[in-house]
Amino acid sequence: MTDYVLVHGAWAGGWSYQGLAEDLRGAGHRAVVVELSGLGERREELHPGITLSDHIDDVCVAVEEAGFDRFVLVGHSYGGMVITGTATRLGGRIDTIAYLDAFLPEDGQSLWDITSEYEHRHYIDTQKFTPGLVAPIIGEMGRKLSRHPLLTLLEGVRFTGEEAKIARRIYVLATGWKPSPFPKFAARIKDDAAWEYHEADCGHDVMNGQRAQVVKILLGA
Repeated sequence: MTDYVLVHGAWAGGWSYQGLAEDLRGAGHRAVVVELSGLGERREELHPGITLSDHIDDVCVAVEEAGFDRFVLVGHSYGGMVITGTATRLGGRIDTIAYLDAFLPEDGQSLWDITSEYEHRHYIDTQKFTPGLVAPIIGEMGRKLSRHPLLTLLEGVRFTGEEAKIARRIYVLATGWKPSPFPKFAARIKDDAAWEYHEADCGHDVMNGQRAQVVKILLGA
């Protein structure tokens, strides 16, 4: 039995992993879907002071509450920032880290540092009348998508050496969404022997657009 920890992206919530988590559990494994502060089922907690560190804390707390010793850590989109930060704390307990069409920061980088002027304008302009709370960059706010705390996009990740203890690293690039900010991360690691690289023929919501493929990849982890 393998334990999985699934981290959703910006503006979203744990609902984005519902089908994937059910498939992993159906295969006999345990899967915890982390609800990040101020998002998803916790959207009533949203406030401008939430930071990337707070979201990393959410993951660490979920791991401890689940009683997981070793586990596979999975992040989608902005969740790549969160799982990278989690790896700097718990890397020695992570068997595999998997990025699903996700941001892949290097030491010291924030999401702001690895996005373009287009994203920067969106982050600033859409929080003009809701200071510190950014509107969705894809889709519209409603029952599922909500505003996202700006500070999480500005805080950098600092490596500690703990992240280097992870033996297996996976990156899955969705090829059906253009323009996309993620091909540059795929290009960085696709020929690196330390990484397992996959492409999925679907849009950004890769864990639903190619769910069977993602399940197969994660079961192999």
